Amino acid sequence: MINTFTSYHLINRDLSRSLERVQSQPMVQRETEYYQENIGRVASIEEFINDDRLFRYAMKAHGLEDMAYAKAFMVKVLEEGISDPESFANKLTDKRYVEFARTYNFAAGGTNTTTYNPAQKGTVDKYLSRAISNGVEPNDPALIGSINTYLSKISDIKSVDDLMGDQEMLSFALMAHGFEVDEVIDLEFLRSVLEGGIDDPESPANKSEDERYKALAGAFNFARYGEDATTYNVTNNLAVERYMRQTLEEDAGKQNEGVRLALYFQRKAPDFRSYYELLADKAVAQVVRTALGFPPALAQADIDKQVELIKERIEIEDFKDPEKLDEFLKRFTTMWELENPSSSQQTSIAALFSQPAEFGISTDMLFTIAQLKR
Repeated sequence: MINTFTSYHLINRDLSRSLERVQSQPMVQRETEYYQENIGRVASIEEFINDDRLFRYAMKAHGLEDMAYAKAFMVKVLEEGISDPESFANKLTDKRYVEFARTYNFAAGGTNTTTYNPAQKGTVDKYLSRAISNGVEPNDPALIGSINTYLSKISDIKSVDDLMGDQEMLSFALMAHGFEVDEVIDLEFLRSVLEGGIDDPESPANKSEDERYKALAGAFNFARYGEDATTYNVTNNLAVERYMRQTLEEDAGKQNEGVRLALYFQRKAPDFRSYYELLADKAVAQVVRTALGFPPALAQADIDKQVELIKERIEIEDFKDPEKLDEFLKRFTTMWELENPSSSQQTSIAALFSQPAEFGISTDMLFTIAQLKR
């Protein structure tokens, strides 16, 4: 059997191809086709929950497959949404529920939740609102014509160049986001805003004091979604992407649990903001303890003491660096293999090696952990 590190490396070195293999599985194809064909017709939480096939697909996409039976619980998650810090989802320790409520945000999006795209309906709504506030009648033929023209052409806009090169479409988008018809705009800066997107805190849109640029870059997010920016739908595209990744991790786990944990950690790592988050997720905490050579018993120690021990060994910001993250996961898969050999031959080989001192755990440390539990 292939060892943990090699198995993880084979999957991770060409993740796109690995996901394509998952997507080609007949069962995955059938369920994805059903989801894509039907999710756009769902206009309420009740319709969503009552379509068991759709609902289970969505739950699995968010790693909540085991909770698919708890429909009343999930209705509460969806009904309260995420806008209120005191909402049900926001108060739960497990942040998967927040992600689920964000993807299926019926509380904020209402009947448009499953069809909403910021470059399409979002921009049209803003354009219409501005036009009405300037005294234009909602049924004005010129207004209706402009909107229909925009909607008929927007899905063909596949890049920043396409948008910048179509004056009619660009003017519509700018007006919708608060720019005036006769306002002088630096086109080079505008291009940098659209190309930079909003994911990088240092992007031109995020650094600008003019919030209109950030709103525009968020609606036409070519930086994040590429040519799909004007057609991207969170409840469709994002859920499908997550379903594929979840299936990939589950399939890997059937062969080697260590590989599943490594892939899961890799997916979650860029979003870690605190050491307490590392410990709140059982799978992530297991990866950290294994990589650092801590025994499972550490999980029973005081949470603040656990954080202190981990902070001495790793910098959480390193997980945002792909190279440092890769090194950490190499360490984890190596340590996992030593503790969970893939074959009897590997067991004999592992016995010849001792843990690296800088990653292992001393007798003094074991004594300290025992004291923390008291």
